[in-house]
Amino acid sequence: MAAPLYTTASGLLFHAGKILILTVGLPARGKTHISRALERYLRWMGVKTQVVSLGDYRRKTLGGTKKLPPDYFTLGEKSPETMAMRKRVSDGCEKLIEDFFEAGGQVVIYDANNGSRTTRQALAEKYDKQGIHVIILESVCDNKEIIETNIRNVKISSPDYRGWDPDKAVEDYYGRIRDREKSYETVEETNWPFIRIINVGEKIMVNNIRGYLQSRIVFFLMNIHNRPRMIYFARSGQSLIEHSYKADSDLSPAGWEYSERLKEFVVERRAKSLEQRGFDPNDRRLVIWTSTRRRAHHTAWPFLTPTPSIPQQLPLVGSHLTVPPQSAVARNVVTTDEAGELTETKHTAGSSLKVKVIEKTQMSEINPGVWDGLTPDQARKYYPEEWARFVKDPYAFRAPRAESYHDLSVRLEPVLIELEREKEDLLIIGHSSVIRCLLAYLIGLPASEIPAIEIARGDLLEVVPTSYGVHSQAFHFWDGPGRRGEGIDGDGDPEEGEVGRPRRDETNFYENYAEDTKGKKRMTAVDLGFLTPSIREDSGGALVDGSSRAP
Repeated sequence: MAAPLYTTASGLLFHAGKILILTVGLPARGKTHISRALERYLRWMGVKTQVVSLGDYRRKTLGGTKKLPPDYFTLGEKSPETMAMRKRVSDGCEKLIEDFFEAGGQVVIYDANNGSRTTRQALAEKYDKQGIHVIILESVCDNKEIIETNIRNVKISSPDYRGWDPDKAVEDYYGRIRDREKSYETVEETNWPFIRIINVGEKIMVNNIRGYLQSRIVFFLMNIHNRPRMIYFARSGQSLIEHSYKADSDLSPAGWEYSERLKEFVVERRAKSLEQRGFDPNDRRLVIWTSTRRRAHHTAWPFLTPTPSIPQQLPLVGSHLTVPPQSAVARNVVTTDEAGELTETKHTAGSSLKVKVIEKTQMSEINPGVWDGLTPDQARKYYPEEWARFVKDPYAFRAPRAESYHDLSVRLEPVLIELEREKEDLLIIGHSSVIRCLLAYLIGLPASEIPAIEIARGDLLEVVPTSYGVHSQAFHFWDGPGRRGEGIDGDGDPEEGEVGRPRRDETNFYENYAEDTKGKKRMTAVDLGFLTPSIREDSGGALVDGSSRAP
């Protein structure tokens, strides 16, 4: 719950009442992917939402596929023991639905096949009598390529097939699909509101959808897809004036070096990941998002030039670049896209890297207001009352003439929709406050932990969306100045601390520090990696946790 516009005593928002979404569709049609993505978005809006997965409950209650009787998934007559097991699973799921609604939940997404018209009619009537709005969500897919890709990339990694030979897992799952096709009844009844998604976002049909929240659900479903992709996050390079929000200063010499190293590492890491997944890196384009702040979009410049673009001497006026390095822009085409965003597309000879850079105004860092340039100790001294409120709730507190993390989360909502729409591999070069919010959305962290996520300059976070969540890995590639907010003095040289190391720039209040939230420990990139199945790797390829390298 990161960006709710308001709260109510009942916990229900938008005068929408309680909603039960029944998913309908054959296996490998993207129902789980759609369910999890919708749950993530509704929770971000502040709507109390939960996915009840029949498959997950079955695995938890009965075990994996190998522990089930042979007639569990087949058509025809079943043994009394199998019938009892199936009823136990369905009754358990319905109990979870009812318990969630009784506890104040607003939306439940029942992730199951529900391919029988009789079955879904009975479910709809049961909950309609309880005053719960029922929406039927059908996922139809006639694209064989999508189905096969979904089976291989998703179902093989499903807990049902853990430890199986991949080819045998595919064969077994195709058998399930063939059996289900014989008895599947598509949604034709119009007495219930329904949404039909064709080929996971290619086309959408709606019937009798009413109200704001139901319309927002349709809007979100119009923007999702399940094309395999990778999302990378990296902080922008160190700037000449790190402590000033108003200055919008350019990169320091160390910042330019960082930007070159970032390009090298992203290209190397992305190629490795794509090859492991069976893709040719030369066939896929990398889209880069930055803010319109100089240090952000200038960090992306090396991706747009085939040769190093670190300037030897920076022409400065008031610590700002007057003329950008010509090597960084000479071969680029700058346009404005349909959404009004600035776009730079690479057109270079002798390089196979396909890159598109987009500057987004919504991705500017959080505005610190009157705390701009202050250290935490100074903020505590000069604004004691405001500081006490900030410590109590770092997420919601707004300093005078500033933004809170809640304000930032609301501002970023259009970016989240674009994040769901984007089908290319994506690199987000951003400010740490922005990356905190976007990561919290993808991983599903509660709002209270957003200010506690520490994003160190020099870490690359790789997030791969899957049907069962996201897989994240954190890679370290930079140890130069600006690694964790070390400062530079006015002439661009590192300021030495007591032990001969660059001193920490405490005056960049939000960007370089992740404040503890209600006593919780700070969330680092390593912690984020452990929230999902992942490993952490340094620039030399060594695994930080000491385990062996993943194949």
